[in-house]
Amino acid sequence: MRKMMAVLPFVFVLVLMVGCAKPPQDAINAAMSAMDAAKPLASEYAAGSLQSAEDAKAALDAELKAQQDKFALFRSYKKADELVADLKAKSDKAAADAAAGQEQAKNDATTAITAATTALTDAKALLEKAPKGKGTAADLEAMKADLTAAESTINDANTAMSATKYKDAKAKADAAASSAANVVSQVQAAMAAKKVGKK
Repeated sequence: MRKMMAVLPFVFVLVLMVGCAKPPQDAINAAMSAMDAAKPLASEYAAGSLQSAEDAKAALDAELKAQQDKFALFRSYKKADELVADLKAKSDKAAADAAAGQEQAKNDATTAITAATTALTDAKALLEKAPKGKGTAADLEAMKADLTAAESTINDANTAMSATKYKDAKAKADAAASSAANVVSQVQAAMAAKKVGKK
């Protein structure tokens, strides 16, 4: 009986310790803040990493709910501690990947705009040398219009760059370069046809 009475206080303390188990709220708040901070950029430049963070959040939410559904004396947040750390790590990675992805997109857009500008300049110069004669006026005007549109698209690409919309800027620059290349192909075909006609 005395042994049992001696053990009871320890059991009581143990029950109190377990019963007082609470979710690691400060750590959860920090992890959630990190995820929220990463979201805007990561959604565009690091979708895969953001998805990993969202999966980690879903796992944490499920674990917290599972513990909440338990009788208070049986709750344990040891696993939740691990899941919170995982969420924070993945949120930080999403932020880092997003920053790297944005920088890469910026470099890609800059390169594309430079290439499109060069292609437009070359196309304009070649168009000046295009064969002129009967029946070519309409074709020449159409090609000039294409190059004017391409120049406008490059201006739009530069505007997108200023607004840090790098993917949009690259897409516009690529479209302008494609238009310029198409004009070059048409002029070269006309030149080749003229040479054949002279023989």
